Amino acid sequence: MEDVHNIPVSFHFLVDFGLGLPGGDNRFQEVTGIGAEVVTEDLKEGGADVTYKLPTGIKFNNLVLKRGLNVDSRVLKWCRDAIELFKFQPTDVVVVLLNEEHATLASWKFFGAWPVKWSVSDFKAQDNALVIESMELTYRIMRKL
Repeated sequence: MEDVHNIPVSFHFLVDFGLGLPGGDNRFQEVTGIGAEVVTEDLKEGGADVTYKLPTGIKFNNLVLKRGLNVDSRVLKWCRDAIELFKFQPTDVVVVLLNEEHATLASWKFFGAWPVKWSVSDFKAQDNALVIESMELTYRIMRKL
């Protein structure tokens, strides 16, 4: 039986952009999309009713970061420069999972990341909610550090 005390929690993490950002500009409430899959191609063997799958490459998920809207943010400016001005500045992004003592449990580096989508949550007068901004990034390659 697995010891649940050795399973890390998912709510203590940080995101580090290679943009020389000040302390508060790297805090996010949600990170999704850490993952990859092997892309395959079907190959049918001649004279037989057998189909093999052959690996042809690796496909990485887009990294999605969510947080309360920060209108005075260098990360937001970086996104807007790419999306509104078509000026891309790829940068390395590191996502670090921390333990209760703030020590690193695991980390992933996303090389050459750049924004492909930015959005804000819906505005609803009947809800008492924060405005959440969402940034979707693509990148060249991901590595677990």
